[in-house]
Amino acid sequence: MQLCMHGLVSGKVQGVGFRQQTQREAERLDLNGWVRNLVDGRVEVLFEGDEPAVRELQSWLDKGPAGARVDALELEQQSLQGITGFVIRR
Repeated sequence: MQLCMHGLVSGKVQGVGFRQQTQREAERLDLNGWVRNLVDGRVEVLFEGDEPAVRELQSWLDKGPAGARVDALELEQQSLQGITGFVIRR
């Protein structure tokens, strides 16, 4: 089954390589989507693919990379977007 998740990550998530590491994890899991910084200090993410891989990235996002501190992860399921690849949006 394919899933698409969209959400926000709050905490110390900018200036710590969060977007780059998210992209690496997503590519490793063969997920499609994007990640970007928001002006309010949060990170926005959308990712889709096979459910087990989506759940694995969801679990990773809840912790983040070394140097990050995730205070909150808010995700909601959305309809599939049909995105190809995983990019960092600016």
